[in-house]
Amino acid sequence: MRFAGIDVASDTHVVAVVDETSKVIRKALSIGENAKGYARLREALGPNDDLLVTMEATGHYWKNLAVALAKAGYKVAVVNPLAIHRFGGEGLKRTKTDALDAVVIAQYGAQKRPDTTEVRDAESDELGELSLMRDSLVQDLGDSVRRLHRAIDLVFPEFTTVVKDLGTALATGILRQFPTAKAFESANADDLMQIRYDGRHWVSFQVANALVPLAKQSVGQHDASCYRRQVEHLCKTIDDLRGQIGEIDKEIKSLVKKHEVASLMTTIPGIGPQSAARIVAAVGDRSKLRSAGAFAAYVGAVPGLNMSGKKQGNRAGLTRIGNLSLRAALYMPTLCAIKHNPWLREFYERLIASGKLPKVALLAAMRKLLTLIYAVAKQRTPFVAKLRTNTDTPPDQGAPCDESSTKGTA
Repeated sequence: MRFAGIDVASDTHVVAVVDETSKVIRKALSIGENAKGYARLREALGPNDDLLVTMEATGHYWKNLAVALAKAGYKVAVVNPLAIHRFGGEGLKRTKTDALDAVVIAQYGAQKRPDTTEVRDAESDELGELSLMRDSLVQDLGDSVRRLHRAIDLVFPEFTTVVKDLGTALATGILRQFPTAKAFESANADDLMQIRYDGRHWVSFQVANALVPLAKQSVGQHDASCYRRQVEHLCKTIDDLRGQIGEIDKEIKSLVKKHEVASLMTTIPGIGPQSAARIVAAVGDRSKLRSAGAFAAYVGAVPGLNMSGKKQGNRAGLTRIGNLSLRAALYMPTLCAIKHNPWLREFYERLIASGKLPKVALLAAMRKLLTLIYAVAKQRTPFVAKLRTNTDTPPDQGAPCDESSTKGTA
């Protein structure tokens, strides 16, 4: 059995091959991120029947390489860079070069024998890319709204006392017509009520009647063309971003309906299309993980207890190892699930009644929610809440935690 290690970079990768004893049998070789480089890599790797290729999950640079090798029949293991770093530290490695890194990665594969990584199907890959695109657009939208707040504070600070959220179609619809307080001087309530801000709704009499007198008494001192242009531009940008996010949401919702596991996850109260898409994008088919605990550990919803020697902690915080972005994205769905999922709500309330802090109980509920997601994906059945009617007996929490169960119920 041979083991190849690839140190992945943006333009040039380095590959080395070792045998089962971790002895180098193929010195480090640089290959380019192009067709010629890939052909050279396949030639260097040789037959695919007795070879395991290991590489780090470095940004997005590994994706083309991993897919190309998998399609060529090679077994590919994409591992956490932290695992490689700690493995290298075991040998007190003092020098760092791309060639040495490739050897260390190959030796990691030979000694640790990591599981091979399956190439995501087209639907899961598309859900992942759409989720990333949506995150970027949401970030841009938030930045634009904050910039608009700054501009409105200068031209019409009283505006937000009537229209609280500047990111709404109502706010941008009005401000595109009347970008500063002074722009309202020759206007009346009827003029504002003629604005059809989202293509369907008109500005209400209450909003129009409140804004006009405020504008005429506004303390905003800026009305130059640069301020008007800034507000108009930001409003147009916000409208465009909001429209793009809406289109992506529709695409994600449509894809989730077609994706077997993702659609099953949406049967769990609190897990909507966006959350299902994020989970599929991050983990793929989580039912292929060895256990629900492994899924929770991947997300990082497990305690990181630190007790050694004289240090005896009474309370453990969350581990720092895990998919932090996915864990953060699951925070609000967990809150929603506690509110709308009777099974999870009873679990959360029982923890609170036993004296647990709200945030501790919330994170425990997230861990339970991940277990439920795993059970639904593993058993390929929709979620159905089943609660005990005997109030003297604690709610039955066994079904979703029992990986041998044949029903996705709780």
